[in-house]
Amino acid sequence: MGTRHQLIWVGIDAGKGHHWAAAIDGDGERLLSRKVINDEGEVLSLLADVLAMAEEVRWAVDISSRPSALLLTLLLARGQQVVYIPGKTVNRMTGAYRGEGKTDAKDARIIADLARLRRDFRPIEPSVELSSGLQLLVGYRQDLISDRVRLINRLREVLVGVCPALERAFEFRKRPGLVLLTGYQTPAAIRRMGVKRLTEWLARRKVRTPAVFAERAVEAAASQHTVLPGEDLAAKLVNELAHRVLELDERIKENEQAIAALFRTDERAEIIESMPGMGPILGAEFLALVGDMTSHKDAGHLAAHAGLAPVPRDSGRRTNNMHRPKHYNRRLRHVFYMSAHTAMTLPGPSQDYYRKKRKEGLLHTQAVLSLARRRVDVLWAMLRDKRLFTATPPLPRAA
Repeated sequence: MGTRHQLIWVGIDAGKGHHWAAAIDGDGERLLSRKVINDEGEVLSLLADVLAMAEEVRWAVDISSRPSALLLTLLLARGQQVVYIPGKTVNRMTGAYRGEGKTDAKDARIIADLARLRRDFRPIEPSVELSSGLQLLVGYRQDLISDRVRLINRLREVLVGVCPALERAFEFRKRPGLVLLTGYQTPAAIRRMGVKRLTEWLARRKVRTPAVFAERAVEAAASQHTVLPGEDLAAKLVNELAHRVLELDERIKENEQAIAALFRTDERAEIIESMPGMGPILGAEFLALVGDMTSHKDAGHLAAHAGLAPVPRDSGRRTNNMHRPKHYNRRLRHVFYMSAHTAMTLPGPSQDYYRKKRKEGLLHTQAVLSLARRRVDVLWAMLRDKRLFTATPPLPRAA
């Protein structure tokens, strides 16, 4: 056996089927480089070999999501220190190393070297059951919504080849237009039904204000008497797509109920939901992204993670040149942006703050982002002090 080192760094280029591990010492000299199948036995074998090399080992990975779940669980369960290095950081550093080629071994070496040179990468904490469950449910919801958007776009594309006026008449992100298309897709079929019978048909399917939508559909159908090529086949496709979107809506509804139920088992849920604009879905996504918040030392750190804290870009005589950071969690930014956008429509301090920023000359998006940054401080203080949101600031605690 070779010399036992005091401290080494191991970088892992993670993947679904296999990982690549590279270990280096304090001088950056390679000690190990090998392929590791994404299997419990293989990972434990790597761990044993690495621990035999040094008194202390620090690990780094470029993926912290499901593909590396087994790897991270095994490392963290055995008390290993693991940090997350974003893939973009690894890609940008590739040019600083010799050779133009890109291989898993090279990426693993770069990950290990970055962990050796920098101490500011976010540590990965052991995942509790709640966080893992929320991450799965929230991720599945995002997949369902993406599928829904894709199906609606396809439906509109097909429908415009049947009746452009009908495609313009409805907002197919909402239920009434979809329900209509499950029964009637062509101008001739809608005209034969007429307003009265179509109103009754929609009412039986629990569409609100059915007369309004029936009149809109018949009016659109009356504007076109020409049968377009392929209408029969297109009508069948529209019918199928409308049914699939409505089925997806039911699955999304069930998923959101599961998210809300799991989210409310956390003691922080009541505090988060008390803040205007933070419902169970955004609250669950927030907890899925930040976990127990131990890796965020203050509100500013949380704001930086969400890309809401500007960074300087000074050069020469140009000072105080603040810009939005390039490296941040876009999902976390989305959570704060959407909650701020909802809150600014409701009477209260968020709306007052938004209007104040608009009067100062900020554009709508700038004012919402400014509000989102302010709300990070508020939410952080609420969670720190374990108190519910109040419209008036709480009195300072006595010294």
